[in-house]
Amino acid sequence: MAENGTDCDQRRIRMSKEQHNGNFTDSSMLSERKRREREERLNIVLWKKPLVTLQYFCLETLINLKEWTIKLWRRRGLLVCVLLALAVLTALYYVQGAHQQYVRYMEKKFFWCAYWVGLGILSSVGLGTGLHTFLLYLGPHIASVTLAAYECNSVNFPEPPYPDQIICPEEETTEGSISLWAIISKVRLEACMWGAGTAIGELPPYFMARAARLSGAEPDDEEYQEFEEMLEHAETAQDFASRAKLAVQNLVQKVGFFGILACASIPNPLFDLAGITCGHFLVPFWTFFGATLIGKAVIKMHIQKLFVIITFSKHIVEQMVALIGAIPSIGPSLQKPFQEYLEAQRIKLHHKSDSAVPQGENWLSWIFEKLVIVMVCYFILSIINSMAQSYAKRLQQKMYSEEKTK
Repeated sequence: MAENGTDCDQRRIRMSKEQHNGNFTDSSMLSERKRREREERLNIVLWKKPLVTLQYFCLETLINLKEWTIKLWRRRGLLVCVLLALAVLTALYYVQGAHQQYVRYMEKKFFWCAYWVGLGILSSVGLGTGLHTFLLYLGPHIASVTLAAYECNSVNFPEPPYPDQIICPEEETTEGSISLWAIISKVRLEACMWGAGTAIGELPPYFMARAARLSGAEPDDEEYQEFEEMLEHAETAQDFASRAKLAVQNLVQKVGFFGILACASIPNPLFDLAGITCGHFLVPFWTFFGATLIGKAVIKMHIQKLFVIITFSKHIVEQMVALIGAIPSIGPSLQKPFQEYLEAQRIKLHHKSDSAVPQGENWLSWIFEKLVIVMVCYFILSIINSMAQSYAKRLQQKMYSEEKTK
């Protein structure tokens, strides 16, 4: 009976929204209009409508700057405190004294941590796509430290941020003395900072859903609309994707902190849904963010670190290169560049700091560099397209509101 009463209330709410200003809009016509508008927005991309896309991107940027300026002005007291703190730190940075050694140390640590936190935020926010910074930056960094540790039999190379090249220490070390735990400890700071950045990047869906629920207004985000439609048709969902989303939603809603922790601790492409669920059901901020931070920056990061370190340990890499050579016909030709690359890395690790770095470029490193450039360019293009589509959505909503007031 209670469920039937809730369904009736939801129908009344929907009907009251449709009858606003005396105009009754057929739901099928409304959904068809939304579908057409969404298709129109998706066509606003640089490779189809470059001039319109760039114009909308610039206008959306100006609107966002205006909104941020208004928000900063409303919090001008906090802004003044931040500016005063920055002024004090600037004075400490430039005034000479015995404190300069601590200032330089903190400066190096701060920028190193900020670098990885920023990459983590880019990975999970992405404005529609996300830059895969683990594959492009953190994974290769852990792999290079792992290869260096096994080659040098030590992790006593300089603390992060490293020089252009990691150089083996000059002291003699015992063969096979390096341990898995030593490598994990060496890359723990940057890995945890990256994981913390990914946790911060999960906050926008949470705040969006929470604000929509508290305000009682119609949600403006398509993912949130999809979430509400999923809740309405929960019992009739048949396809695997819908059932997986419902499983995540039920786990987070019923288990709470530990459900969020479980979703955040494993590679989970549906975690945005967990943030929307927590915001919709008004889960406390620190419950959501605390579980997300622990899951992503501690548990998940150690799992990923272990995977990369084990994959790039010396004996496994040598076995992989040997297996490549065993491929019929093309094996030896494929094996050669890998062997040359590994040999070049060993030479770089053992060159003295005052000697010239060995020159020469391997096609594997060349391909990776070009891949990074392509991924970053695509990420920038996705930001431009996403912001242009956001402005198009503003125009469509403005047109719809004007039609309702006529």
